[in-house]
Amino acid sequence: MVKKNACVFISGRGSNLKSLILNTRDYNFPVNIKLIISNKKQARGIIYAKKFKIPYIIIDTQNSLFEKKLLNEINKKKISLICLAGYMKILSKNFINSYRGKIINIHPSLLPKYKGTNTFKRILKNRETITGCTVHYVDKKLDSGKIIIKKKINLSHNDNEASLKRKTQILEYRAFSEAISKIYK
Repeated sequence: MVKKNACVFISGRGSNLKSLILNTRDYNFPVNIKLIISNKKQARGIIYAKKFKIPYIIIDTQNSLFEKKLLNEINKKKISLICLAGYMKILSKNFINSYRGKIINIHPSLLPKYKGTNTFKRILKNRETITGCTVHYVDKKLDSGKIIIKKKINLSHNDNEASLKRKTQILEYRAFSEAISKIYK
């Protein structure tokens, strides 16, 4: 199997990144991660880039040329798929157009419900009984692209933001990899 080159964008802990990296070790998984990009120097996910010897770049998003630099690096690595894994920066329409149909995101709700941030707080406030996660293509509207896969979980009356986040992240680890496999079937 000839694997596609993927790039993962992160802003934080990198737990989805770690899960994806471990899945790339499987011969049948369709991608290899060739580049990790973070918009935060302190992102703990950079640890996984170092541990697994994957090239990484920390991008200063305050610099007006940052997207040009990103495109240059992505093109150098012949990236076929960009995975947004907890990347907390909105990409420009120009960037999205450059990689239309090749950028996916994982979101911690059953889209179209609860787009944007503060997802767990809003889910609990509305007393949802079922939630989950969604992997979708990125388009020009926030969390509105074509859905690739959804996974559901039940909420318990004891759930709080921390427990709901834990439960959802466990689901995300499976969903992200399944979505990537589905794309390349």
